[in-house]
Amino acid sequence: MKTVLYVLLAVCVVSLGFWAYHENYKTQDAMAEAEAVQTRIGDARARLAVLRAEWAYLNRPDRLRDLAEINFDALALLPLQPEQFGRVDEIPYPPVQTQLPLIDPATSEAITVEEGSL
Repeated sequence: MKTVLYVLLAVCVVSLGFWAYHENYKTQDAMAEAEAVQTRIGDARARLAVLRAEWAYLNRPDRLRDLAEINFDALALLPLQPEQFGRVDEIPYPPVQTQLPLIDPATSEAITVEEGSL
């Protein structure tokens, strides 16, 4: 009986060792993958910083002014005139619906309500 118990304990110890061995390597793989992701994030942030610096450099007001002057004939840019603006009352808005239908939640049918009954 003792030998069976010793054999079972030995099998359990070997199984636990095997499990710990695999968990160790899975943990190391996960840590390596996390480090690779962190490296990619750092690279992406560096690229983003360069792109933002390039965007700021290309959008300098003096550069844009010079480009507008160089391409004035092709772009036909002119200052805005007051005639180009409209008034708010000239905009055709859809009519406002004052009475919306009421729906009975029990039957999902519209309820007709007379004016002043509510």
